[in-house]
Amino acid sequence: MMQATEAAGTAALSQIFGSNVFNDAIMRQTLPKQTYQALRRTIETGSILDPQVAEVVASAMKDWALSKGATHFTHWFQPMTGITAEKHDSFISPSSDGRIIMEFSGKELIKGEPDASSFPSGGLRATFEARGYTAWDCTSPAFVKDHSLYIPTAFCAYTGEALDKKTPLLRSMDALSRQAVRVLKLLGQDQVKRVTTTVGPEQEYFLIDKKYYDQRIDLIMTGRTLFGAKPPKGQDLEDHYFGQIKDRIAAFMSDLDHELWKMGVSAKTKHNEVAPAQHELAPIFNTTNIATDHNQLTMETMKKIALRHGLVCLLHEKPFAGVNGSGKHNNWSMSTDDGQNLLEPGKTPHENQQFLLFLSAVIQAVDEYADLLRISAASAGNDHRLGANEAPPAIISIFLGEQLTSILEQIEAGQIACCEAQSLLKLGTSSLPDLAKDSTDRNRTSPFAFTGNKFEFRMVGSSQSIAQCNFTLNTIVAEILSRYAEQLEGAKNVADVVNSLIKTAVKDHKRVIFNGNGYSDDWIIEAEKRGLPNIRTTVEAVAAIKSEKNKLLMETHHVLSRKEMDSRAEIQYEIYIKTINIEALTMIEMSRRQLLPAIISYRSQLAADIKVIQDIEQDTSVEKKLFASISEALKNFSQHLSELDQASEQASAMHSQETDKQAEAYRDQVVSAMNTLRADADELEMMIDRKYWPLPSYSAMLFNV
Repeated sequence: MMQATEAAGTAALSQIFGSNVFNDAIMRQTLPKQTYQALRRTIETGSILDPQVAEVVASAMKDWALSKGATHFTHWFQPMTGITAEKHDSFISPSSDGRIIMEFSGKELIKGEPDASSFPSGGLRATFEARGYTAWDCTSPAFVKDHSLYIPTAFCAYTGEALDKKTPLLRSMDALSRQAVRVLKLLGQDQVKRVTTTVGPEQEYFLIDKKYYDQRIDLIMTGRTLFGAKPPKGQDLEDHYFGQIKDRIAAFMSDLDHELWKMGVSAKTKHNEVAPAQHELAPIFNTTNIATDHNQLTMETMKKIALRHGLVCLLHEKPFAGVNGSGKHNNWSMSTDDGQNLLEPGKTPHENQQFLLFLSAVIQAVDEYADLLRISAASAGNDHRLGANEAPPAIISIFLGEQLTSILEQIEAGQIACCEAQSLLKLGTSSLPDLAKDSTDRNRTSPFAFTGNKFEFRMVGSSQSIAQCNFTLNTIVAEILSRYAEQLEGAKNVADVVNSLIKTAVKDHKRVIFNGNGYSDDWIIEAEKRGLPNIRTTVEAVAAIKSEKNKLLMETHHVLSRKEMDSRAEIQYEIYIKTINIEALTMIEMSRRQLLPAIISYRSQLAADIKVIQDIEQDTSVEKKLFASISEALKNFSQHLSELDQASEQASAMHSQETDKQAEAYRDQVVSAMNTLRADADELEMMIDRKYWPLPSYSAMLFNV
């Protein structure tokens, strides 16, 4: 009976997964063989799509979507807002007899025309220039959601510049494939036609009760708590990490899994994270483009499903001060079209020249373009997280582990490289098996750690799109591979040149390899000695986009033009400025309309109580001491509120000046004033009767008490 139940569950799951996706299996069933083969060629090789093929695909896609209950279609794209965008059109068209017919043409599939004037463009488009285009990305499958057919697309301006995250990602995937295939052919791998980067993004998030969220204007407006005293207990006992999942959260996770599975998102791992009320979801690897789309879907679906359970999903990098924030671990690798993982060391990595060459390319790329990697994970929200106890510092370094580091050191020294055989862990009891020990430990303090056959980029913030960090990784590695190819071409002895390239890369770029504790103060000092950049804030990081070296890189590999790079620098500044401005204004409003009245009301009640107690000739020393403390803290709070108001007005008035200067003003004056005001409020929260304090406490939000 149990076996039958399990079999039924497995069968049901296999029917659910991808059931709302126009995937390869559906295309095989619904498209003529010739059309299917032509579309596959476009997907796999990037060949130009014949409009007639698109016409046939559109018809089949429409019929399939209608069978799934869809009434509309939308070109789903990823503008520079960091979230997705969609405009829905119905399939209906009028017929001559007054009824309607359902139509969807190849032209409608390939191209859409949303209004581009209100999306961030960084000066690429004037406000009155509204036309933009969406272009079908056939490498990412369409899917049905909420009675609409969603068609993944790129988004560009009328003049052709990219206005989105997807376009440079697709360009970078082509760039890396070109250079990787070029190198592989020189190594004798003539059968390889394409190299694809793959990604598995682990997503961290918080869940809190909606009744508390609705009472917090700061969470509603900014995604994080601008005020809040530290609770008696946080993550001190580390009892939440991997702990038993509460029934309410488990129900949410189960619903989330099913919704994601329907859309082809391979949600696999779920668990409690370190901080109270924090959790994580991890998918199986996919091509970088699809993984990026799926991660956007995951974040959107998390928010939607949470509401069904009376919860709110918080994706801000630091929604609660004093406890761990949330990141997104971007597990990145490279695979060939014949199934090779180019970052797989094998059992004898010291003899695997191909692996060592590609590993060297990554090391060199990360060292030379550390500033670009840093900006790819930069945001106002992530500035609160990086360098704290749950996130890597703002210094880019690489963890390789003892075995690989030893091999590279031997190569640099000109020795014959060797490595220890895999060992077993003996657990000291016959009832437990001996375990094969991995070649490297894991280093959670490293921003860029090698984890067996991939690199884990841990700096990305939980709310961010993974598109930018991946198009950056793809492009910088493509650049180094192109240099390697130039030296390998025409070489009399390829093996000798490969060894020389590896040796030189290690010698010149070993400074970026660090296997120690990235959280320690000693590492900050050591990194400075090594000459590694420590780019602490988003405002500093934007300089990487504007540097000539990085513009040349992106231009050379046709990922972003100089004009597109300049626009993205402006967008980063603008988003930072607007984010801090919204936070400051929210803080001011909450202080004036919620906190000040509550504090004054409680102080007045305390004064009245003191008078009553004095009238009956009782000791009021305790009450007077509390009254004095509150009065002093209130005076400081009022003064610092005025200072924040003034700093905010001054920074806002700089809008006619250069955005970098305005961003610096918000970082240096406004954020500083916000931190000071928060400290006052959090001190007052611990003095005021809970019945008077207008905001749900951290204890309530994190522990429901």
